Amino acid sequence: MPEINILPKHVAELIAAGEVVERPASVIKELMENSIDAGATSITVEIRRGGITYMRITDNGCGIDRSNIRKAFISHATSKISKADDLDSIFTLGFRGEALASVAAVSRVEIMTRAEDEQIGTHYCIEGSEETLLDDAGCPKGTTIIVRDIFYNTPARMKFLKKDVTEANAVAGVVDRIALSHPEISVRFIRDGKEALVTSGSGDVKNTIFSVFGRDFSQSLMECSYELNGVKVNGFISKPVNARANRTMQFFFLNGRLIKTRTGTAALEQAYKNSIMVGKFPACVLNITLPAGAVDVNVHPAKTEVRFADEKRIFDAVYYCAKFALQEKDTRPQMSFETKAQMKVTSQQMPQVVKGEQIRFTPNEAKQIFTPPAPKTVENVEKKEAFQTFEPVRKPHPIVFNSDNKKQSVVNESDEDILLNRPAKEIKAEPKQEIKQEIIKEEPAPVEIPKEEKQEEKTEPVVTEKEQEQTEANAQYIPEPFRVIGEAFKTYILVEQGDKMLVIDKHAAHERMIFESLKKNVNDAESQLLLMPVTVTLSKEEYNAVIENEDILHKAGYGIEDFGQGMVIVTECPVYLEAGDIPDVVCELAGYLADNKKDLIPEKLDWIYHSTACRAAIKAGDTTTPYELEKFVTQLLSNPDIRYCPHGRPVLIEMSKKDMEKSFGRIQ
Repeated sequence: MPEINILPKHVAELIAAGEVVERPASVIKELMENSIDAGATSITVEIRRGGITYMRITDNGCGIDRSNIRKAFISHATSKISKADDLDSIFTLGFRGEALASVAAVSRVEIMTRAEDEQIGTHYCIEGSEETLLDDAGCPKGTTIIVRDIFYNTPARMKFLKKDVTEANAVAGVVDRIALSHPEISVRFIRDGKEALVTSGSGDVKNTIFSVFGRDFSQSLMECSYELNGVKVNGFISKPVNARANRTMQFFFLNGRLIKTRTGTAALEQAYKNSIMVGKFPACVLNITLPAGAVDVNVHPAKTEVRFADEKRIFDAVYYCAKFALQEKDTRPQMSFETKAQMKVTSQQMPQVVKGEQIRFTPNEAKQIFTPPAPKTVENVEKKEAFQTFEPVRKPHPIVFNSDNKKQSVVNESDEDILLNRPAKEIKAEPKQEIKQEIIKEEPAPVEIPKEEKQEEKTEPVVTEKEQEQTEANAQYIPEPFRVIGEAFKTYILVEQGDKMLVIDKHAAHERMIFESLKKNVNDAESQLLLMPVTVTLSKEEYNAVIENEDILHKAGYGIEDFGQGMVIVTECPVYLEAGDIPDVVCELAGYLADNKKDLIPEKLDWIYHSTACRAAIKAGDTTTPYELEKFVTQLLSNPDIRYCPHGRPVLIEMSKKDMEKSFGRIQ
């Protein structure tokens, strides 16, 4: 049996620190929670290089007495609890006394603090759990903690840190959630010298949501509040029409603490049942308030998972809170129109000019009056075929030459000739010969081409083996003659081909066709530039995943740029997508990339192609013209390899004539 050794103190502290300090974001979380427990009404967070080299947290809380400054950095030293019974009634965010000791064990910490009853503050420095300075300092009431060079003494952990941008986005996510959980506290976040977030601290949750996530997200929410069986739920939930592609924008807080609760998620989504599209999820910022004795927060090291004494009470409170808000405040979508129609300004509509008086126009009036009218366009003629239109172009009258080599216009040309671009009757062969002779005389002397170049001109274009195989394959798969019977339920195409009938699921088939096209053009994705770029609001985890995988998304045909503050701008998308589907697709892709960071790139691309094809494919219930049905079936039957959609469902079912006749008793 190996010998049992007692670990030295500094080794034991490093092991304990691993439970609390994983990255700069976890340091920011612990220190901000300490500031909140200290009664601060204003917190400023500043980081550099993602927090790896520099973090500073400043608050105006109660501060730390000089007599207690050394105790604060001892493991399991806390002012939140004093006996075991206190664990049953925890109202503070921190209570284990591990944060400062764990941070000091793996970094260089400098703290300046002053309590309210002290005249002079305290300046204290500790590096790797070793005290280096304790002195007087002039500072305001509150605490300022500076953390430098995290994991400087543990190189093994340093290797697991991500890029500076990734770590900074993780810190931003922590700051966002704490700001949402405590709208009564003014939070300021400075990232590499630039102010990234400021909340007012007014206590208005809607105002805080606007500061954190922007206008679009805040306007998609509606307020809710409900109390049942001693459980109070209040906050904001999204309107059904603004549902999202995943659950990343669902934030639940318990007594001001961010938690992950399956009970709350299930209750919220149950309230939206039959009011939201399948595959969509509501967003929320909900704070649950209940007695401390009804919940156990000492379950998870990160304190994000809790255990309720009565899960049903929580479920009912969240469910009815969301349900009543949907019934009372969810109105029908309104369509807004311009109040003033663009119209011509006549002399009667112009304001009367009084001598010596200056005419003043509002910006809208000036735009209407002085904007030149748009050029008239030729109306499209009647469609001859679906997707194809043409406009008659009137060409100038052709010029011919008479026998005296004088120009003469064709004057007897009919409108029908011009419309159909028919040759003029007056043009004869003799003038053409004369024109040819005239042109030949003016041509310069021909330049001799070397023999080698002439031989190169005669050579036929080189066809690679791959192109030849592809050409032979395309020529080989010629579909048998078929007849499109029609469409059932605007979903299934009925086709007669030989002695069998085909039933085609148009969505599944179209989805597979788009998927194969995207995979075929993996190195040259067909994309389109958007006339109006689309802004998409994401959670910080999704935002970071999108920024890290810009190259993968670019290969899939998406042009995405960083817009800051958890938002991205989509400037380019695959040609198959419509502009209205872009926000949902980007949210769905971002959620997948955030949850599957270790997947291989081909697997990520396949999933992106799946999602894009599913969104872009024609939907069941969409109206399809006979011309479109004909072209669609031709393209599908020309590729017999298309048998299943990307999700594995069959794209068509065959029914033979013999089986049908057996079903009707025509044959035995």
